[in-house]
Amino acid sequence: MSETKKYVMTYEGIKKLEDELDYLKTTRRKEVTEKIKVALSFGDLSENSEYDEAKNDQAFLEGRIIQIENMLKNATIVDESEIVKDIVNIGSLVKVKDYEFDEEVEFLIVGSAEADPIENKISNESPVGSALMGKKVGDIVEAQVPDGVLKFGILNITRP
Repeated sequence: MSETKKYVMTYEGIKKLEDELDYLKTTRRKEVTEKIKVALSFGDLSENSEYDEAKNDQAFLEGRIIQIENMLKNATIVDESEIVKDIVNIGSLVKVKDYEFDEEVEFLIVGSAEADPIENKISNESPVGSALMGKKVGDIVEAQVPDGVLKFGILNITRP
């Protein structure tokens, strides 16, 4: 039997998933149910693309609900009071110098379920995130990424 994946998350990440789950179970489910009812009123299901689309929406919705429930059930919340402040860990806001582009970048290290690269929230399991984990200010870090190796110098570690 396969081992259940544990999701390391912040309180903010848990809250965001709980809010999404509530929205999907209440508002979104009603919308999809109504869409199916309307499509059924069109008659013949064998050539009813609206019905097919509504059923696909329903399947996607139910799949996402199951996924979120599983993530919440298997979540481990990071207790920020127990985290050492000068070492990169989940919940750390890390300012680094990117040597390739000669610029400073900030990353918020989060669990994989909370990752959002557009907002510079990177997973502790990502190549850059895992390379930064456990490091201190002044450390030089190299991360193996699909395009090669990225090199960063850690400038500052804070809590958001």
